[in-house]
Amino acid sequence: NIAIKLFGADLNTMFALGNQIKASIQNIEGVADLNVEQQVERPQIKIEPKRELLAKYGITLPQFAEIINVMLAGETVSQVYEGNTAFDLTLKVNEESRETIDRIKNLTIDAAGGKISLGNVANIISSTGPNTINRENVVRKIVISANVEGGDLRGAVNAIRDEIDEDIKLPEGYYIEYGGQFESEQAASRTLLVTSVFAVLIIFLLLFNEFKNVTQAAVILLNLPLALIGGVFAIFFTGGIISIPAIIGFISLFGIATRNGMLLISRYNDLHASGLSVRESVMQGSSDRLNPILMTALTSALALIPLAVGGDLSGNEIQSPMAKVILGGLLTSTFLNGFIIPIMYVYMNKKGNIN
Repeated sequence: NIAIKLFGADLNTMFALGNQIKASIQNIEGVADLNVEQQVERPQIKIEPKRELLAKYGITLPQFAEIINVMLAGETVSQVYEGNTAFDLTLKVNEESRETIDRIKNLTIDAAGGKISLGNVANIISSTGPNTINRENVVRKIVISANVEGGDLRGAVNAIRDEIDEDIKLPEGYYIEYGGQFESEQAASRTLLVTSVFAVLIIFLLLFNEFKNVTQAAVILLNLPLALIGGVFAIFFTGGIISIPAIIGFISLFGIATRNGMLLISRYNDLHASGLSVRESVMQGSSDRLNPILMTALTSALALIPLAVGGDLSGNEIQSPMAKVILGGLLTSTFLNGFIIPIMYVYMNKKGNIN
């Protein structure tokens, strides 16, 4: 779930810092399966060119690197066909001549019209090194990975940040970035935030197009915070975790809450246009729309209850948080809608803002 990416230059220093980070955050509540990315040491032959001698013989470093690559790794120079099958023709030193370090030192290369042994222009030693070196944006990195028990991914990341900032002092040139599922969730949250704002704007424009009145459109949009109240309480009483499915549930609530307000306002306007007073229109219109509002809310709630209570079942990890948020929002928006919308409608008429 969480990838703590440590960047730097020296692998040994990075592994030491990685183990310090692991020790620092291993006691944080909810953090589990901590692991520092391991490197397997493997034997290597290190060839270090003697730059002064290479320059004396007129061999540049790129030329020297190409010579070593051809001699030891080989280079495909052509292809040989046998029937319909093609085989690479590779040029390299035979196996016997590169079996030991001493034999590699005795390999000869062309230089200034003559030949010199490889051991004269390079230090060739046996050593060990990592089998792979991971990089990101050309900078070396190691990853300290962790999972989160309980699902509060954002809270766990914030706790890890605080603990690392307090306990770990990074040398100059070393820095930390956070990734994994947390990084994806952050990007999704930003996208959903933009989508939510866009959805509210579209809803307002549609309401204005329907009622031709900015004030009435704003009164209907008062249902949105009424629905959000229920969604927030639903999250609080069922674990307190605001996840991506929960945010999607909030967006779904926008349309449900707006529908109830439209039913009431449109009925009030029709009755008021027929000659009833504002107060009579509100009383009669609320009574007329009570059953339709309750029926639609009850139908939606009954369909969502199985999803909400089955959160522990496999496959319900996404549907359950969304259903809980919508259920909570349905409860508060349906209940408060019958009080807030009529009161605001009467108040706006008294102020002379609604004709």
